[in-house]
Amino acid sequence: MPTVRSNIAYLYRTFSRDHGASAKRIGKRVVLMVLIALLLEVLVFNFNYFATKDYNSINMNDSLELREASEGEYLLTEVDHVIEFEDLNTEVKNVWLNFDYRQPAQQLTIKIQFTDEAHRTYFDTTEYTRGVPEVEVSTLCDQSEYINLNTSGIVDNLRIEIVGEDVDYPISLNDVVINARHPFEFNSTRFLIAAGVLLLACVFRPGSSIYRVGINSHRRFSKGVIIAALVIEMMLMSSYLFFGSNLVGVATSSYNSGSWDGSSIVNTFEVGGDNAQQYAELAKSMAEGKLYLEEEPPDWLVQMDDPYDRGARDELQKATGQDYLFDVAYYEGHYYVYFGVVPVLLFYLPFYLLTGANFPTAIGVLLAVMAFSIGCSALLHRFARFHFKRVSLGLYLLLQIPLVACSGVLYLLKFPTFYSLPIALGLAFSVWGLYFWTCGRTAQTRYGWFLAGSLCMALVAGCRPQLLVLSLVAFPLFWRPYITQRRLFTRKGACEFACLLGPYLVVAVGLGAYNYARFGSFTDFGANYNLTVNDMTKRGWNVGRLAPALFAYFLQPPSVTGVFPYLQAAPFDTTYMGQTIKEVTFGGILACLPLLWVLLFSRRILRMRTAQRSTHTVAGVIGALLAGGVIVAIADAQMAGILQRYFADFSFMFIASAVLLVFIVNENMRQDSLSANLLLKTLLVAVTVSVVYCVLVCFVPETGWVSDAYPWAYQDIVEMVQFWT
Repeated sequence: MPTVRSNIAYLYRTFSRDHGASAKRIGKRVVLMVLIALLLEVLVFNFNYFATKDYNSINMNDSLELREASEGEYLLTEVDHVIEFEDLNTEVKNVWLNFDYRQPAQQLTIKIQFTDEAHRTYFDTTEYTRGVPEVEVSTLCDQSEYINLNTSGIVDNLRIEIVGEDVDYPISLNDVVINARHPFEFNSTRFLIAAGVLLLACVFRPGSSIYRVGINSHRRFSKGVIIAALVIEMMLMSSYLFFGSNLVGVATSSYNSGSWDGSSIVNTFEVGGDNAQQYAELAKSMAEGKLYLEEEPPDWLVQMDDPYDRGARDELQKATGQDYLFDVAYYEGHYYVYFGVVPVLLFYLPFYLLTGANFPTAIGVLLAVMAFSIGCSALLHRFARFHFKRVSLGLYLLLQIPLVACSGVLYLLKFPTFYSLPIALGLAFSVWGLYFWTCGRTAQTRYGWFLAGSLCMALVAGCRPQLLVLSLVAFPLFWRPYITQRRLFTRKGACEFACLLGPYLVVAVGLGAYNYARFGSFTDFGANYNLTVNDMTKRGWNVGRLAPALFAYFLQPPSVTGVFPYLQAAPFDTTYMGQTIKEVTFGGILACLPLLWVLLFSRRILRMRTAQRSTHTVAGVIGALLAGGVIVAIADAQMAGILQRYFADFSFMFIASAVLLVFIVNENMRQDSLSANLLLKTLLVAVTVSVVYCVLVCFVPETGWVSDAYPWAYQDIVEMVQFWT
């Protein structure tokens, strides 16, 4: 019997014989990319270290007129938070404010002014000029404490002031140094990101062999690479979610340690405020046999003639001093949760029954996004294998990345709250439902596939009802076999069709009973009873809301600056003379995602497809996706408003349509032709811009995110990217 060692030796010899040359070539390129990333980190990203190594540093501690807490420690207080040096008569290229790292971390806004050979007095912003911009300094980020200045010649006076509100005084300061030498810092995160970007560029370059590996001709290898890519994507998404620790709700001895219980390996805790616990509170109520929340509304709310008037509620709240729950459904003396009930049944209720604790919502969002990512990849692989013959592994991966990253789910991970969970879970059920359906179309025995697919699609109604429009894809998938070919009128076909419809009926009955038990109506989900910023019972549908909403969702150009993360909230104006529900958004998908520009050629590309095929399944799927995306965008605008997280409701439909259109174009081009090469290069640029835009949106500072909760931690990211400042 061969030993383990001999088996390993045999596998090594076989691999070396079949793939040795390719493995060596790939290994050399990987090593080269890592070396380039290393050189970038050492020589480029540490630019300030080399630029300042010959500076003559001047310690200004002896000139400080601040109170000393101890030897070598000075205090900036609410009364005395200005440092000023006069008659310096020297060049000042930078200032190092060495704050004591042992004090509580905080983000400080520093205003610096100086007089030099071009300015005999302190200068500031005027109508036609900009003064020295205020700079953010973290007391825990060493790199942010070094502030480069662009002075003109000799500096006479230098003024440093702590400005802004919400500053916790006193602030401990150890040193003030002029012309300080920047320390060398090897940032491992930046190095890994640079190496990853370079490896991606190498893998997806136009001449890469990955475009010569066919999905159909190299099935096992392709699946292995796709799984590896998925694992990397999920690791990155998990890292990003856990970086926003203030919204995660999970604590260990080393993570969110301030909320750790001191004994468990891991424990959960509440985040986000009272109304953020709706799902958890509903789970507790369900465990007690109730469908409404246990918390009792205040008497003044029960006695109101119109409890859905926000202004009237706020006045009574101030007058009585009694708070009410915001953004929950209120109906006949009880609070209800109007968000879909499936997340409660799937996550919160089982978790509560098992542990007695609240399920951490962020973990649910992460699991849902992971399920969506896997489902997207499986569905895309299914279409690439069974509807197209010439899709390469390279093209598949090049389109799989934006299909996941640009569908809005990254923003759901940015704010993994109970608002995001129904959307993420609805998307996950949708892609898996479509995948099971497509598998069932070619299976020998279809019943199980159709039951699973329709159950997933039906459960969307209990998560995010708008996403039920994805069920329209059933028409192009099943019309020809069951209607045109009359399979429906056979015994086997009728049973299969019953498997398609049955789960919808079962879920509809369950949700209808749930709604009737709460609101006395089978179709009333309770959204109109929401205690929110406007009266939903009187909102209705108004055509005047459509133009500004569709512009914001589709056509609004991004608002760009020259400072990381380079994007900011897009401006918004409207001529609609009524109340508009609007949160910050960052541009419309058609304007910001160049990958979607292929949709402009949809008609011509679909003609190309229909002229070559007797069946129009793919063309019908694209039409259903585009129609569904428009319907959802309109429904969101009318029922709720214009919010960035709502982009996830419809973005997937448009991106999936664009991906299928690219597959069609690729199918009709000779792989070594000039047009194919041009398509690939154009696609590389479009995908890169689209993905970079979506990633940057995830790092825009926003209220409630880590940039707001822990600004000193966010400053580490800023300094890592803007290494030259």
